Amino acid sequence: MNPEKQPGNGIRVILVKRDNPRSEGERNANLFEELRELAKAAGYRSVGEISQTRFPDRKYQLGRGKVEELAELVEITGAEKVIFYNRLSTTQIYNISELCRCRVIDKFQLILEIFAKRATTHRSKLQVELARLKYELPRARAVVSILKKEEKPGFMGLGGYEDSYEQDLKKRITRIKSELETAEKDDESLRVFRRRQGLSLISLAGYTNAGKSTLFNTLVDEESEAMNMLFTTLVPMTRALDLGGRKALLTDTVGFIEELPHWMVDAFKSTLDGIFLSDIILLVADVSEKPEIVHQKLATCHDTLWDRINGVPVITVLNKTDRLDPEELETRLEQIKYLAPNPILVSAKNGTGIPEIKAEIFRHLPPWKTCSLTLPNSPKGMSALSWLYEEGIVHNVEYGEKISVDYEARASIIRRARNLERDLAE
Repeated sequence: MNPEKQPGNGIRVILVKRDNPRSEGERNANLFEELRELAKAAGYRSVGEISQTRFPDRKYQLGRGKVEELAELVEITGAEKVIFYNRLSTTQIYNISELCRCRVIDKFQLILEIFAKRATTHRSKLQVELARLKYELPRARAVVSILKKEEKPGFMGLGGYEDSYEQDLKKRITRIKSELETAEKDDESLRVFRRRQGLSLISLAGYTNAGKSTLFNTLVDEESEAMNMLFTTLVPMTRALDLGGRKALLTDTVGFIEELPHWMVDAFKSTLDGIFLSDIILLVADVSEKPEIVHQKLATCHDTLWDRINGVPVITVLNKTDRLDPEELETRLEQIKYLAPNPILVSAKNGTGIPEIKAEIFRHLPPWKTCSLTLPNSPKGMSALSWLYEEGIVHNVEYGEKISVDYEARASIIRRARNLERDLAE
């Protein structure tokens, strides 16, 4: 039992984690810290913490005695909610709330609360709603069964349900999925259009709070929100990225988290597709964290990405190098080299390593071709030259009776430029 009297506003909560006996103590501590950060991101104020090392109890997740201890702590601190790191069944939520007389949620419901607060666009709100419905659907029958017996206070604030509850959920899921599928088609059309325009699509990916938004701001000279808090970015943001004349678009995306359930991945498919269908992925990790945490978070990111990216190049970017001295950094690289064999070292905060990132991105871009063109020195020739500037890189221009151009662009543009040269010469 660890009651904490903390200053500040926010709903008072107690954080709970059942530790796996097979996991190391350090890992269990790291996951509890993640729960603290999630609660903070949701605007809660922790007034107590409880943990227990055991295999899950079917009735309570914790042992009966530990739940009674939790109920006592709720009464002492005046906590209004209990948040479990572990996934809870509907029956466990009901049983625990019966003893504690307050609302009980798990980590995934907490994440949904954060997403709901951060959702600002119609699509992001639909995605949050879809995730919530997918979370509720497997529990629908249990909810109805429990509430048929007797609705009791403190049980998720659900109120009365009828037998049609499960069918209602399915209908709403179908409606939202249909609307999101239309948005996905629009996204795919936009991706095709951008690639036809010679734009390479690059995404920032990584564990939540790795510094992706700060790196995004530094790379594209933007001032989007970047905070030391989990899930700052929910709605993807895309901006032009200058790569020495090559055209590219960089997208900042929602962060990953350990044990991200399939229903949440499915709900945010249209957002995550922005990562999975990129031409290049920048996988960002916070190298200043303990090596075992960096290793665990990189492993989580790899698990999320590898089955979905179909050979897309992944550039590992180790951020926040300014927090380590050179010797610490060298030791850290040796400790995590299995998951990050050739990383780019950066500090998004002070701009260190940004040229190296751009050079590595450039190296992975699809190859362009070069050619020399001759255009008439006329209004039509000047118009063609303007088009060349828009579609590729003009390395050199000489004006005389004719306009001589040294040009670089993707193969399809070179072909069109040759045809234009021939048409203007006739």
